[in-house]
Amino acid sequence: MAFSAPVSPSPYSYKCNSGAFTRDASSNRKAKVSPFSFLSFQRPPIYNFTSHVPSSYPSADVSVDESLERGQLPKGHTWSIHKFGGTCVGNSQRIGNVAEIVIKDDSERKLVVVSAMSKVTDMMYDLVDKAQSRDDSYVSALETVLEKHKSTAIDLLDGDELASFLSRLHYDINNLKAMLRAIYIGHGELWSAHMLSSVIRKSGVDCTWMDTRSVLIVNPVSSTQVDPDYLESEKGLEKWFSENSSKTIVATGFIASTPQNIPTTLKRDGSDFSAAIMAALLRARQITIWTDVDGVYSADPRKVSEAVILKTLSYQEAWEMSYFGANVLHPRTMIPVMQYDIPIVIRNIFNLSAPGTIICRHSVIENEDGQSLESPVKGFATIDNLALVNVEGTGMAGVPGTASAIFGVVKDVRANVIMISQASSEHSVCFAVPEKEVKAVADALEARFQQALGAGRLSQVAIIPNCSILAAVGQKMASTAGVSATLFSALAKANINVRAIAQGCSEYNITVVVKREECVKALRAVHSRFYLSRTTIAMGIIGPGLIGSTLLDQLRDQAAVLKEKFNIDLRVMGITGSRTMLLNETSIDLSRWKEVQKDKGEKADLRKFVQHVHGNHFIPNTVLVDCTADSEVASHYYDWLRQGIHVITPNKKANSGPLEQYLKLRALQRQSYAHYFYETTVGAGLPVITTLQSVLETGDKILRVEGIFSGTLSFIFNNFIGARAFSDVVREAKEAGYTEPDPRDDLSGADVARKVIILARESGLKLELSDIPVENLVPGPLRASASGEEFLQQLPQFDQLMAEKQQDASEAGEVLRYVGVVDVVNQSGAVELRWYKKDHPFAQLSGSDNIIAFTTERYAKQPLIVRGPGAGAEVTAGGVFSDILRLASYLGAPS
Repeated sequence: MAFSAPVSPSPYSYKCNSGAFTRDASSNRKAKVSPFSFLSFQRPPIYNFTSHVPSSYPSADVSVDESLERGQLPKGHTWSIHKFGGTCVGNSQRIGNVAEIVIKDDSERKLVVVSAMSKVTDMMYDLVDKAQSRDDSYVSALETVLEKHKSTAIDLLDGDELASFLSRLHYDINNLKAMLRAIYIGHGELWSAHMLSSVIRKSGVDCTWMDTRSVLIVNPVSSTQVDPDYLESEKGLEKWFSENSSKTIVATGFIASTPQNIPTTLKRDGSDFSAAIMAALLRARQITIWTDVDGVYSADPRKVSEAVILKTLSYQEAWEMSYFGANVLHPRTMIPVMQYDIPIVIRNIFNLSAPGTIICRHSVIENEDGQSLESPVKGFATIDNLALVNVEGTGMAGVPGTASAIFGVVKDVRANVIMISQASSEHSVCFAVPEKEVKAVADALEARFQQALGAGRLSQVAIIPNCSILAAVGQKMASTAGVSATLFSALAKANINVRAIAQGCSEYNITVVVKREECVKALRAVHSRFYLSRTTIAMGIIGPGLIGSTLLDQLRDQAAVLKEKFNIDLRVMGITGSRTMLLNETSIDLSRWKEVQKDKGEKADLRKFVQHVHGNHFIPNTVLVDCTADSEVASHYYDWLRQGIHVITPNKKANSGPLEQYLKLRALQRQSYAHYFYETTVGAGLPVITTLQSVLETGDKILRVEGIFSGTLSFIFNNFIGARAFSDVVREAKEAGYTEPDPRDDLSGADVARKVIILARESGLKLELSDIPVENLVPGPLRASASGEEFLQQLPQFDQLMAEKQQDASEAGEVLRYVGVVDVVNQSGAVELRWYKKDHPFAQLSGSDNIIAFTTERYAKQPLIVRGPGAGAEVTAGGVFSDILRLASYLGAPS
């Protein structure tokens, strides 16, 4: 069905003045000087809202509600304010949803502020650009705007309401074709308000729409800001209500008038500002800002997946977060409502079940005992694309006016200072500005202080580019000790370097400047620490052999439990062997990684592997787990730790390698916040390293460490009894899986020697592996055998030699045990076959158990004994897993 609009004078009266038009700063387009004359605005005539048609429109046969009460404007808690953004009224279905929300609100009186339909404002700005550039396609573009509103109205309205709206729409469009500059007065909002009020009236609800240009009076103070004139606006509202009283009002957002009756806008976030001003004028009970998110998040959910919806925020907290880039509300939106303590509720129109976020005077939720139920830090916000300017010099100290001169220069170049930090010595002043403005600032400062720089009173004007600001915001921070310590500890543990710090005396926020590429990593680290969200660790598993694959199985089985009970999220981002590696951007499915690696694996590249696992800045912590016995892999530990990558390994090669490299590695470990755990290098799952370290940390002194460190050799000598042949016991150990593929690797004693040197170095001895004498149990003639199987076939020839040693020990009432010894007093170590009496703890082992005895000054008479399984993939992988959980605890997870 087609509708045609009769030609009739416009309901608006315009007067032309010469002038220029500058786009709002919030627009994403550049400001332009208009070739058209500027259109000033005369107050529109009072419409006959009882007939829903302006009095200057052609008459329509519409019933008049004679019972509409006219009188004095009531104020107070009977009013509730709703504001709906462009997304909320983006099409006919959404406008219908908005109408339903308004109708269901049981408040006695309601005022609804609406924006233009989504994208309409941009479409209208596009019309201006086309018209200014003499592109006559603006005519067809205007037809698109017409069709968008026309089709929406046809979906929603019928009868007189539809005819009324289409009549106004066509008149406006016709006028816009002649005077495109008039779009500045906000036709999008006029059309949205008219349509919504019509839809509400269709449901039988008394509803009137308001053109807020006839009510809200503002004084422009800059191209980006206006100040409301509350006294004049209140008079305007009372006058309007006396002639158009209704219990439900739909008002245009974003637009207002100057005291000279010139139409203008409320600039950035103008519709929110409109709602706040109207709430203050009406002393309303609350404002509900309807949007497309469930509320205000504790951090940007696009950067922190564990971000939570905040139940409450104080006005100051919301103010601080919005200043630092969080998508909350513009600070000026809160100014009108703070005086009257009017709460603002942020709700999601697409998820009515979500309660949203309340912004009010006091935001702390307490339990019955008066204890806070919320984190002292409410939220985190970031600003990117900044640069630091550092002005320093000894001549600044104690010289009045230096800071004033510096910031006077910054003001002259119209740069925006985001943050300021000054040392108490007054030796330097540091401040952050947008990166696009930093060159102008630096050039101006160098010109202004040219003489001081030349004379040496100022040493430099330094620029640090590629920076971001991270702000922690919370009203309760002021009364909670340790907030700053916790914040900086979290950043340090994530290996984040802080370039500058600022904190106001109110303690509502702590602001730090970090490298731009580390900003998201820093955000996740601090958010995790304060909200006890999952301590997320990106993991790379190197060497998916027996131990590595067993560890992956354990991680698979425990992942859900760790997330649910301990807030630990372990994400395996990569698995690499010597030939093939498997990478994933989020986390590898550990239930089928072998099949996926086989089908989709790529050629192994350790450098690319590490870059992938560590390069994901959405995860603040990275750990590489080396399950190989490869010295080449171990040689990379130093570089990994220096990059802030944690390392966990059962690989003994790094700690038993050249002493110089070991000392360099340990020195780096002590200096950095990157952790290096290697518990399983000595006793598999047994707490050997941690026991030794605990003894030393408590002030005790190690005298001697002696033990059976090889599960393989423990099994062999525990079963080498009676008339059994030594070769038979070795073959049995091989078949049971206790030995390496070539048993000579165990019998040579080299593995035990590496464990001895690790313990010796942990005890403070500076020994090389070559300093440890080792008794090799492989007969000399068999050390060059071609294979392990050939060795086993020839070993029976030497059984007699071992039998004689076993018999000699037995005749003395003792047993043979293959042990490693660290003699700290004599600064030596050894690996050898020794005799022990049958009542000695070493003689009472069974199976493949290990046993280690620590003799210290405190444990001089009775050594401290650690005993348990010391071999096998399950216990070794379990020990590595334990180190991973220890790392998570160090990084902030509950312990």
